Amino acid sequence: MSKRIILAGGSGFLGNALAQTLAAHGNEVMVLTRSPRERSDGVKEIAWDAKSPGEWAKSVEGADAVINLTGKNINCPHTPENVRELTASRVNSVRAIVVAFDHVKNPPRIWVQAGAIGLYGDQKEIICDENSLAASDALAEICKQWENAFNSVDTPKTRRVLLRIGFVLGRDGGALPVLEKLTKWFLGGTAGSGKQFISWIHLADLTRGFISAIENENLTGTFNATAPHPVTNAEFMRELRRALRRPWSPPAPAWAVKLGSRLIKSEPSLALAGCRVVPKRFLETGFKFQFPDLRGALQNLYK
Repeated sequence: MSKRIILAGGSGFLGNALAQTLAAHGNEVMVLTRSPRERSDGVKEIAWDAKSPGEWAKSVEGADAVINLTGKNINCPHTPENVRELTASRVNSVRAIVVAFDHVKNPPRIWVQAGAIGLYGDQKEIICDENSLAASDALAEICKQWENAFNSVDTPKTRRVLLRIGFVLGRDGGALPVLEKLTKWFLGGTAGSGKQFISWIHLADLTRGFISAIENENLTGTFNATAPHPVTNAEFMRELRRALRRPWSPPAPAWAVKLGSRLIKSEPSLALAGCRVVPKRFLETGFKFQFPDLRGALQNLYK
């Protein structure tokens, strides 16, 4: 049965793919965005500021589901000012949605909220599932405030699911196109020690995870949205070179990664730190990953 789904922050890489998939399944999809535009794929865009309820709040009346992906891109230097902006962009959007719920008679039946595995911090080889403790670095603190804003509200008429999302593999956005470019230029070596884990997920499996969260009435609470088999940075780059038919490349020492990050105004810890995350709760529900292994995922993307 067709559903009416509100997608906040749906104009980015993940949101665009999710909106198109939901619309292709016959759903009515409304994207909340700061810069609405006319689309030809059946998706309607509505203006919102992600800070306070306005005319857009009327759209949640009687909706089947709300998905919130809003948040400033973390691929920036994690200076105190940027950390404040990263946090505010996430927390304020959650609060705005809560206020919108309070202004309608029939709030959405389901709210799926994006989170991030950055909550776990740099855990080396320790395996993290949904019960693992949060870290205390800057990125983890952002994630904690983000989740607290979501978990602290009472929505008795709305089932809620939070997905802690890992490194999403897709050709049209995220970090993979950058790594692809470097690898094609014969610069696809390991970063730093290469021992840091990358907890990845194919874009197709992530969109299926969101759909499962909407359709499976038994799903509630927090789920890690990552593939079952995380790999080290060294393994990841080796498989990427294999998929792109490139030979061994020299590693980039930590100092070079930090220097390069400064030049492109990025955050070096995104490449030099990592966590080994498993989707324990998704697997327990019987969710079947289409791409559980990295080699198969990259072969699909670069076939």
